[in-house]
Amino acid sequence: MTRTIEGGCLCGEVRYRIEGEPLASATCQCRTCRKASAAAIVPWLHLDAAKLSFTAGRPVEFNSSPQVTRTFCGRCGTPLTYWTANYGPSIDVTTGSLDDPEEFPPVAHVWTSHKLGWVELADGLPCLEEGPSSD
Repeated sequence: MTRTIEGGCLCGEVRYRIEGEPLASATCQCRTCRKASAAAIVPWLHLDAAKLSFTAGRPVEFNSSPQVTRTFCGRCGTPLTYWTANYGPSIDVTTGSLDDPEEFPPVAHVWTSHKLGWVELADGLPCLEEGPSSD
């Protein structure tokens, strides 16, 4: 049986479904993720883009850099996805927008070279100074 993971934005206008297991779960400290979310750290679930479908509403797209498209709810502003041309057929979904984010703890921290000085990553997870894509 295929696993189904669901999530959506704060106001409920945009809902999505992921069919199957994600590929990875990590946090990002890069400058653009911080700006796009107004948070010091953004947790992401990395998955095959073909496994993601929107079941209610449509997110708004924003090109935060030449090869990067982010989506968010146009009504409440919840950040939902991140895609870069470097990913090919993969996409990231904000872990915080999942109905059950506790189910997907991160396995690593990426872009720690951009980490804010007052953030301490003391959980013992691997810390990568960069990530799989340019910010």
